[in-house]
Amino acid sequence: MPRSRRDQELPHLPLHLVLVLATLTTVYPILWVISLAFSGKQSLAIADVPANPTVLDRLRAITPWPEHWTAVNFVSVMTDQPFGRWLLNSAIVSLLTTVLGVFLSCTAAYAFSRFKFPGRRVGMMGFLVSQMFPGTLMLIPLYIIIVQLLGLGSTRLGLIVVYGTTSIPFSVWMLKGYFDTIPKELEEAAVIEGASAGTIFWRIILPLAKPAVAITALFSFMTAWNEFIAATFMDKEEMYTAPVGLRFFVGGFSQQWGYFAAGSIIVSIPVVVLFLYLQKYLVSGLTAGSVKG
Repeated sequence: MPRSRRDQELPHLPLHLVLVLATLTTVYPILWVISLAFSGKQSLAIADVPANPTVLDRLRAITPWPEHWTAVNFVSVMTDQPFGRWLLNSAIVSLLTTVLGVFLSCTAAYAFSRFKFPGRRVGMMGFLVSQMFPGTLMLIPLYIIIVQLLGLGSTRLGLIVVYGTTSIPFSVWMLKGYFDTIPKELEEAAVIEGASAGTIFWRIILPLAKPAVAITALFSFMTAWNEFIAATFMDKEEMYTAPVGLRFFVGGFSQQWGYFAAGSIIVSIPVVVLFLYLQKYLVSGLTAGSVKG
């Protein structure tokens, strides 16, 4: 006899319970950040617990739901704090890093994909090896080069150079894999028609590589927007980026968790918007370069 719908769903019940638990575990910290931001308070306790709390009081203390919803933390962090200036610094550095990173990554990846030259294999292996070490190992050499040799400490240009340096190796590897999937016959046909190398690259290759270029742009932007390494190269408060400025809300002398949560939400908005805008390119951009068809 055919099994009923209820009997068919029962074997999947444990899996569903595990998935629900995993989802709640993932969402719970995010809900706490949102609750702290809209609580109007600067402490981690969003509910007042009596001296002899009951089970319900304890449950209320760990429930991410403020007693009163207010946007005062968002208003204060943008008016009473120099957070707007820090956001502007992050926006300028991130956008210019994205432009620089995408341009250099595309041209370098195309050269590695199509041309044969001395040092080609060594160069690609150098890019790969550089990704095996944590970014903190580069702090001292980058500080010597950027601050002591070039004199670009506490400048946006210095951060653009640093962030571009950290994002380009991975971007070149990803773009090269994508360029390898584009048939060379297209370029050969363009050469027969009299197209130059620059015309082929800009008008044929790049339009076909839009998904990979979009992912490269997203990666470069996120690297610059979320990076905390700027604290090493900045000693002027007005030149801080948003991630660096957030640390001053929670430190040894202040515990402004409400400002910290509100600032964290504001910082995450541009990345979320950019991710949603580029999501149609994500799957094709990440997978097309992984295999050769």
